[in-house]
Amino acid sequence: MRVGIIGTGNVGRTLAGKLVSLGHEVTLGSRSKENAAALAWAEQAGPYGHSGTFAEAAAFGELVINATSGVVAVQALRLAGAEPLAGKVLIDVSNPLVFSPLGEVSLEPVNTDSVGEQIQREFPEARVVKALNTVNSEVMVDPGRVPGEHNLFVAGNDPEAKADVVALLAEFGWPQGSVLDLGDITAARSLEMLMPFWLKLMGHFGHADFNYSIRSAG
Repeated sequence: MRVGIIGTGNVGRTLAGKLVSLGHEVTLGSRSKENAAALAWAEQAGPYGHSGTFAEAAAFGELVINATSGVVAVQALRLAGAEPLAGKVLIDVSNPLVFSPLGEVSLEPVNTDSVGEQIQREFPEARVVKALNTVNSEVMVDPGRVPGEHNLFVAGNDPEAKADVVALLAEFGWPQGSVLDLGDITAARSLEMLMPFWLKLMGHFGHADFNYSIRSAG
């Protein structure tokens, strides 16, 4: 499968590397074709790894991943363009974290909106699925870093799109039944609101190799 990734930070590069290792072909997209991180990644990734602009990555991918910061996600996807995103599964892994000069964390948007919803409104023909935003990038592609059973979550309006994402997560190593479907894209609000708590847990443990394990009585 061809995958376009919007964003060249650690999350984007980690996902890109895993996808290439699984035999998928990836274009890592940035604002500029001269982005040093994207060029360096493509050089070491081999024939299945490419770099390009946001628009080139979106056009290339049969599936597209938004791996930008949540506060710039819509802006980045506007540069990618509505037409190359239309009809495609668009996985949003972003979080709208805002850091004050003192290091305090808040979210924008929050409570009555989410980045996932903003993206779906802005690109109504894209099949947006919120996923992977509740774990560290290394755990995203290697769930075995955390011992025992633990969970990921998906949210989106298109059941077939969510099924496609769950299938891709299985390639990453997430067992059947470990991915919980929380419903439509409005559930992205609660998934994004987990992140200040996640940051507190990271401070408590001193590392990011942890995750949520959900147990139900029925």
